[in-house]
Order: sequence, then structure tokens, then C-alpha cells
Amino acid sequence: MTATPAAEQSTTPSPARPRDPRRWLILGVICLAQLVVILDNTILNVAVPTLTADLGAGTADVQWIINAYILVQAGLLLAAGAAADRYGRKKLLLAGLVLFGAGSLAAGLAHSTGQLIAARAGMGIGGALLLTTTLAVAVQVFDDDERVRAIGIWAAVNALGFAAGPLAGGLLLAHFWWGSLFLVNVPVVLLGLCAVTLLVPESRADQSHRPDLLGALLSTVAMASLVYAVVSGPDHGWSSPYVLAGAGLGVCALTAFVLWERHVEDPMLDMGFFRDRTFTGAVFGAVLITFGSGGALFLLTQQLQFVLGYGPLEAGLRTAPFALTVVLLNFTGVSARVSKRLGIPGSVALGMTLLASGLAAVALAGRVVDGYGGLLVGLVLMGLGCALANPAMAVAVLGSIPREKAGAGAGIQGTVTEFGSGLGVAVLGAVLSARFSALVPVTAASLPAALAAAGSAGERRTVKRAFGSALETGQLVGAAAVLTGGLVAAVLLRRAEHATQPDTETTTEAALTDPAVRDPA
Repeated sequence: MTATPAAEQSTTPSPARPRDPRRWLILGVICLAQLVVILDNTILNVAVPTLTADLGAGTADVQWIINAYILVQAGLLLAAGAAADRYGRKKLLLAGLVLFGAGSLAAGLAHSTGQLIAARAGMGIGGALLLTTTLAVAVQVFDDDERVRAIGIWAAVNALGFAAGPLAGGLLLAHFWWGSLFLVNVPVVLLGLCAVTLLVPESRADQSHRPDLLGALLSTVAMASLVYAVVSGPDHGWSSPYVLAGAGLGVCALTAFVLWERHVEDPMLDMGFFRDRTFTGAVFGAVLITFGSGGALFLLTQQLQFVLGYGPLEAGLRTAPFALTVVLLNFTGVSARVSKRLGIPGSVALGMTLLASGLAAVALAGRVVDGYGGLLVGLVLMGLGCALANPAMAVAVLGSIPREKAGAGAGIQGTVTEFGSGLGVAVLGAVLSARFSALVPVTAASLPAALAAAGSAGERRTVKRAFGSALETGQLVGAAAVLTGGLVAAVLLRRAEHATQPDTETTTEAALTDPAVRDPA
């Protein structure tokens, strides 16, 4: 038997796998699991007064109740993705559902803040497994022709869950006690367990390497510490010992992780991914789009409540056009068709430009249109931008990574999303606070403190105008960052495309000049 030359092996197309007839039903199952995970990132925002009254939770307790879920989830995303590739994505998806459901049940029945914090941490472990395995399963089930649309639907569910969290929380609290925020997850988890067991095929990496336990530990410490520093900065102050210690530990652990992964024989995360311009550009763009959308929604909820005077439920309803636009464009396949026509770089450039325009429109809405009309235009533009850019960048990240490492790619995508969103809230919140402090000379630079210190109705109006001006500054900073980052990401992705073209042309030319090709006889 004659060995086939390596060059001939590389140019021989692999047979296309038959499409799973249940693939869209499988996508519905994993999107349902994804939805409950994303909802729990924001559903507690409207329950702070209730938790304070019923459990006697102080400010620090409430922060840990909310952040325990986020910190554990963000810290474990990279490790969870690598574990899914090694041990099986279906197996880890089922484990994530069990852990998330058990944590939800424990949280709903908690009688103290300590029990609730521990339960939320358990939910975070399950959430990390679900975030990575759902996307990894989608990559495995769908082929290249349908993957953009499938990831677009997955991304639309993300946007829907993020925006619907406060609304769902408000509706549940209007009719039930705070434990219902968690117990509502249990029947969804049970349904998901049955559906995943029956429908989702098992998949894992072709080669099974030794587990990188030290890499998993270092990545968990690094991500959790950095996210803790980011989410704690606005509350404790950026120069506080808590924030500096978290940032210092995170940087040290991240440095050790990179050094370890570069030298270990079987790395959890291949550092070679970052030499790929497509991967680097997509990661950079994903940080910026979640930075802009996460920070903008954080500022927008304050604008709706403190400046325009809406209640929590009304404010949640008025942010819905953002998520609905994302859902509409992705579920109808419009964003996938546009991405196919424009290509990944063009989709990223257009999407990020629309998102930046929406942020600017929200910031300047009060100057042009009184009331909600100007905000509505901005929210729709933001939704259009996210619907185009988010799936394109997810496809670019996952497309630059071998399919057998889809879990690792999903872990990177989830980590970038968590970090970018937290960074957007922290940075734009810091811009808001700095601008408001400069305009209103009060010791506590917050709107309630400034209003309490105001002595007359005229002074209170001045304080509210100053807060509106500070919100405008923060939103414009976010718009500028998103626009700049989006254009840079698009340029990196375009250069990566051009860099691959000479290789393709060389391969084609070599094939045409091969005597066996020119004269098969």
C-alpha cells in the first residue's frame, strides 16, 4: 500500500456529515437551558428591597448574593469548556442542569443570607457548565451553512434573557415571595434533563489528553479575582484594598496561567489560538460589544427611573425593544443572511457602528425628543447592532478553533462576554460618578444623597439635570469605545481574511501546474 502524501491529504475534502433531522429541536432545548442561566444574571436586581426586608440582608450581603453567582460562573467558564471537550459535552450539559436545578431549589428554600449565598454559588457552577456546553453542542450539531443562523438564535436568547431578567423578577415579586425567583427554574431544569437525555447526541474531542488541573485552578482564580475587582470597584472605590487585592491576585494568577499553558504538554487552553488574527480580532470585538451593551443598559435603567420617573417594572418594559429587535432579526434569519452577504468583517463593522449610534441616540435623546421616543430609536439601533455583530464574532471565535475544541472555544466566548459586560458596568459607572461629582458638590456622589442634601425644589431640579448630564457623558464614552473597538476588530478580521488568500492561491497554482492534474493520463 502506498502512503498518501501530506499535501494530497490536506487538499482532499472530508465527506460531509449528514444533517441531524432533530437539530433545530436540539437547538430549542439548549436555548431553554441557556435562557434560565442568563435570566439569573439580572433577575435579582429588582429583589434587593425584598431581600433586605425578609432576610435582614445588609448592603454587603446583597452584593454577595448577586455576585456569588457571577463570580463562580465567570471563574469556571474556561475550565468548564475544557472539561466538556474531554469528558463529553452531553454529559457535562446534564451535570450542569442537575447542579443548576439543585442550587435553584436550595436558594428558593433558603432561610438566611449565608444559605442563599452558598446556593447562588452552586448555581454558578451549573451555569458555567451550561453556558459552555450549550454553545459547544450547537457547533457540533450544525454544519457551516447553518451555523451562523444557529449561533444567531443562541445569541438572541442571550439578549432576551439579559433584558427580560428585571421584567420577569418584577412580575414574580408582584404575585409571589422572593423564593419564586429561583424555584421557577426547577420545572425548566426537569424538562431540560428529559429533553437532553432523549435528543442531544454525545460528542467529545477525538484525542483525550491528561486533565490540566493546575491550569484549571489558575484560570478559575484569575477570572474570579479579576471579575471581583471589576464589579466591586464602583461600590468600594477603585483604590480600596478589596479592589486592589482582587486585581493584583487576578493579574498574578493570569500571568502564571499563561506561562503554565505555554509549557505544559497538554494545555487546557492552547495559547496558539491568540496568534490567529481572526481569533484575536473577534475576541477584541466581543469584549467591546458586551462592554457597550452591558454598560449602556446599566445606565439606561437609571435614566428611566431617576430622570424620567418610571417604576422598576415600567423601566424593564421600556428596555424590551432592545432584546425584541435582537430576537426578531436572529429568529427570522435576517442577520444570518446579512452576515453571509457582508462577510464577518463587514457584519462586525456595520453592527458595531449601529450599536454606537444607538448608544449616542440614547445619550442625546432628551435634547432632541422629550419623553420615551428618542430612547426607543436608540434601543432599536442598539438591537440591530447586536443582532449583526454578536453572532458574527461568535462564529469568528469558534471558526478559528478546531471543532474538537468547541468547548474551549465556548468557554473563551463566555469568559469574554462576562468580563466585557462587567467592565462596561464598572467603567461607564465610574464615568457617571466622576461627572456627577464634578457637577454636584456633595460628599456622597449619588443621586439620592444629592437630592436629600438639596434644600429646595429648584436645587433638586438642578441635581436631576446634573445627573442626566452625567448619564449622557457615560453613554457617549461607551459609544466612542464601541465604535473605535468595532472598527479595529473589523480591520483585524479583514487582514486575517487577506492573509489566508495567498495560501489558497498558492495551493491552487501548485495544483494546476502538477503534471498529474494537467494530464491525468
